[in-house]
Amino acid sequence: MDHIGARTPPPGSQSSEGHQRSTSPASPAKIDRIRKACKEDPDVEALILLATSKDGLIDDEVRRKAWPALLGYTLPPKDEVSSDRGAWQSLPRHKDEDQVRLDVDRSFIYYPKNETELQLDRRKKELSAVITQVLRSYPMLSYFQGFHDIAQVFLLVLGVDDAAASVSQLSLLRIRDFMLPSLSPSLAHLRLLPSILHAADAKLCHHLSQTQPFFALAATLTLYAHDIQEYGDISRLFDFLLAHGAVVSVYFFAVIILSRREELFDIPADEPEMLHSVLSKLPKPLDLEALIAKTTALYESFPPERLPFRAWARISPFSVLKTTRGKFRRQSLDDGIELFEKQVAQLRREQMVEQAKAALWKRRRSIGRVGLAIFVGVMAFWLRKGGLESYAASALRRIWEYLRLSGRQ
Repeated sequence: MDHIGARTPPPGSQSSEGHQRSTSPASPAKIDRIRKACKEDPDVEALILLATSKDGLIDDEVRRKAWPALLGYTLPPKDEVSSDRGAWQSLPRHKDEDQVRLDVDRSFIYYPKNETELQLDRRKKELSAVITQVLRSYPMLSYFQGFHDIAQVFLLVLGVDDAAASVSQLSLLRIRDFMLPSLSPSLAHLRLLPSILHAADAKLCHHLSQTQPFFALAATLTLYAHDIQEYGDISRLFDFLLAHGAVVSVYFFAVIILSRREELFDIPADEPEMLHSVLSKLPKPLDLEALIAKTTALYESFPPERLPFRAWARISPFSVLKTTRGKFRRQSLDDGIELFEKQVAQLRREQMVEQAKAALWKRRRSIGRVGLAIFVGVMAFWLRKGGLESYAASALRRIWEYLRLSGRQ
């Protein structure tokens, strides 16, 4: 009898899926190369090239070894997994578990196919267990709607016993910005889009300049798992995204926009609502291989450091956009927790500055020079008392500059 803790084969091992393995003549040779790269000491550079090249990692059997290597960790032995199974259930309940339940009830809409209601109910229980285990193990994480779409893919590829470890790695080291207590770090990803578009196609960028890039939020937030309806397509795209830093997901969306150039120019620039509506839906079908190749080329032509408008300089040094650059696969979960805490502290500092700006602006006529001097002194004391000495000077400079510019109005 199947139950939540049983080790069951992921759908990639079942013939009912039918789209787990490429029929390309080169596939057997490539699969052999992937297996060799997944040895005890994985050849990550080789895996990156294989995951990026045509057809990616090809099937779920090799993904079960390759994805953990691309995420920077090794799956624990099966006997260790068995001994720890269920331990998370004794941990305190996470604040977002009610929302998890609602989202899990809406999961497995498009895949796997040809499964009975009983089989789908079992998968939903497994998905709920994977997500809840991650959230209870790392209670500082904030769940977001669409996280279940990502976890669903990991569950189907890796199986219930191994999915939670990979989703934990992903959550703390790859999509950490999306699991903070504020949406602003997620929106920072979107604000790179205009700079990428301007570098690649200034005319198209100008055409879209009245349209805020929020149209890309659902796709980038869920690593496209919310929008792509074919299991073979989303697992192939995950091959590519896991092989590269988090910023590549933004470049991928930019390439999708560039591929729709003619369609977008047919819509007047002064109709931002229409442009937003079109851009918020991915085109169908997606030529994934062409888009991946073009994303790689775009990234190489205009790397983040070379983007205009100082877009990259404005990104937090603790954002996954920057911490997944270089040899980030050496990062541990403890590193992810430390970076999470630094981001939370930075968000609090920024919130204090915005609150100070708003307070000063509201009282700008009555506060006077003496009052302003007192306020700045109190702010300096407050920041230093909170252990924010290094931030105090820059924060106060920002407030003073804001007041100086506001005074001209």
